Amino acid sequence: MIKLNNYKKYLEFREEVKENLKGLKELDEYSPSLLRANLNLLREKGYLGVPYPKEYGGLGLDYLHYSIVIEEISFICPSTGLAAAAHTSLASFPIFKYGNEKQKRKYLINLAKGEKIGAMGLTEPNAGSDAAAIELLAKKNNGFYILNGTKRFITNSLEADIFVIIATIDKNLGKKGITAFIVEKDTPGFSVGKEEDKLGVRASSTCELIFEDCQIKKENLLGNEGEGYKIIMETLDGGRISIAAFSLGIAKRAYQMIVDWEKERNTKNERVYKIIAEADTLIESASLLTYYAALLKNQGERADKESANAKLYASETAVKICDYAISLYSYYGISKELNLEKFFRDAKICEIGEGTSEIMKLIIAKEVLKNI
Repeated sequence: MIKLNNYKKYLEFREEVKENLKGLKELDEYSPSLLRANLNLLREKGYLGVPYPKEYGGLGLDYLHYSIVIEEISFICPSTGLAAAAHTSLASFPIFKYGNEKQKRKYLINLAKGEKIGAMGLTEPNAGSDAAAIELLAKKNNGFYILNGTKRFITNSLEADIFVIIATIDKNLGKKGITAFIVEKDTPGFSVGKEEDKLGVRASSTCELIFEDCQIKKENLLGNEGEGYKIIMETLDGGRISIAAFSLGIAKRAYQMIVDWEKERNTKNERVYKIIAEADTLIESASLLTYYAALLKNQGERADKESANAKLYASETAVKICDYAISLYSYYGISKELNLEKFFRDAKICEIGEGTSEIMKLIIAKEVLKNI
């Protein structure tokens, strides 16, 4: 049974985060210097290592605090919110959970402090939501693993110093061959390829990763051989909570614009009131699902269904509320004057990242049926 203690402290923390993020810039197009400036602000406030222990450079706070941070960053700049979520949930978490002490000292401390930026290389041209279909091959050779293959649509590609890369040691082994590695950006044989021209979150870097006879030391094996699939599943469990929080930030920004529209015009129109009521209910519901999943994570419990519930509902809520707002503002809604169209474009990634809505529904259904 979940107990939410010290509710007031979370409210106070949110206000503190809002105050600390006043210098954060809203970005649309990719600019290395501007994105780096935003990430530096997060680093200064400790927001790139919120859920990790102080001994490893983090703030030592829980997953609900972390969700609040991602939500508030994304309210201002979704691209920066996505970069922070990928860094914290996808790169830092697997090292924290499965790395040995030497790896934590070498990599996690720098990641949690924000002195280094992280990324995870999972998606491939032929392997997206189906992690068992990974084709990037890691062959053992004289104490090294030789990696060959490519990754696509990798967030933080251009900023990252440290990558958690998912490969297979034998394609015939399926899930049992999936293995994780820590790869530094200057490793010979590893390079960042073309940048993707995306619909939304255009201010974050998303590129392909190329491995050509890339030699990885055995000491950079993360966990054990064949443990990669387990690492992915547990990492995505938490990653989906961060995407739900990311979605909430976008949804709340669009909702604020809806409320502002009525405040300025005072139409007292029944249609507008219905939009406000529905949007408010959607956000409250998405918030509860997201915070519940975060609280389960705090207690060390697996939250596969709950994180999928939160990610599915919050992501679809973000798209719906942006759509409501654009309809309300009419032509102004699709102009670049208000930036509402940008948030609408940004919202679409919510339904794709960390597993599509269809995949979330499959996870939820399987978890429900498993427990009957």
